[in-house]
Formats: sequence, structure tokens, C-alpha cells
Amino acid sequence: MDAPDSPGSLGSPGSPDTDGMLAEQLLRLTRRLHRIQSRQLEPIDITPAQFRLLRTVASYDAAPRMADLARRLDVVPRAVTTLVDALEASGRVRRAPDPDSRRVVRIEITDEGRATLRSLRSARRAVAEEILAPLTADQREVLGGLLSALVDGMPERRC
Repeated sequence: MDAPDSPGSLGSPGSPDTDGMLAEQLLRLTRRLHRIQSRQLEPIDITPAQFRLLRTVASYDAAPRMADLARRLDVVPRAVTTLVDALEASGRVRRAPDPDSRRVVRIEITDEGRATLRSLRSARRAVAEEILAPLTADQREVLGGLLSALVDGMPERRC
């Protein structure tokens, strides 16, 4: 049996000790995921935040506005501007005028951006495999359900 203060012992569900330990474990896992992902993305010369933005731009049917991206990513618009600047400098996205409004700028993914996403898919799978390696298929399914419950149950919040 685990000692009360050991990482494997969480105490009673919903208790401050349990919730604190769960929060600490989630933070540690998040940091580990970020380190592994950064290591995988470094040879491609893209940051995790740029990768996320590139995937988000590609997910739209029509080129999104900066405000659309900020809302989808749940970040302030200035953060999107910085990421778009970097991706544009690398040729992965381009700013394009909106045909209906001269004041609106849309963000389009380029062929280079699409090629980057294709190469990043395998890097992303490698990251997932490394993190999930200790889990069985059944455990992965349970974890997926738990993570969905956490993500879907989170209240909307602006950074």
C-alpha cells in the first residue's frame, strides 16, 4: 500500500490532498509533454504554439481572421499576431485581404505550411506514443474519456 504522501496515493476523492495531488500530476505531465513535443518539433524549426496555430488555420474551410484564431485558441489577439508573424516569415502562412472588407485580414496556409503539417503528423504520433507507452489500450480509452470530460466541462475563460 502507498504511504499517504507518496505519488501513487491520492487519499479520498474530492479531498484537498487528492485534488492538489491530481493538479500536481497534471502539471508535471503537461511540462513533460511540452518538453517532448519541443524536442520533436525543433528539427522542423517550429514551436509548439506555432504548430497549434498552423493546425488551427488548416482546420478552417475558408481563411480565418486573426480574431477567429484568437477565439478558437483562447488567447489574446496579440499572441496570434506574434505567431502569424513567425509563420509568415517561414513561409507557412500568408496574410490576405478579405474580399468583402478592406479592414479585415485573413490568414491563409501556404503549400509550405501544408508540407510542414504533413511532416509534423509523424512527430505528433511519436510524442503521443512516448507519453502513452506505459498504458494499455483499455487504459488509453479510459484516459481519453476522462480528458474529454475535463476539457468539455471547463468553463469558457479568456486569457
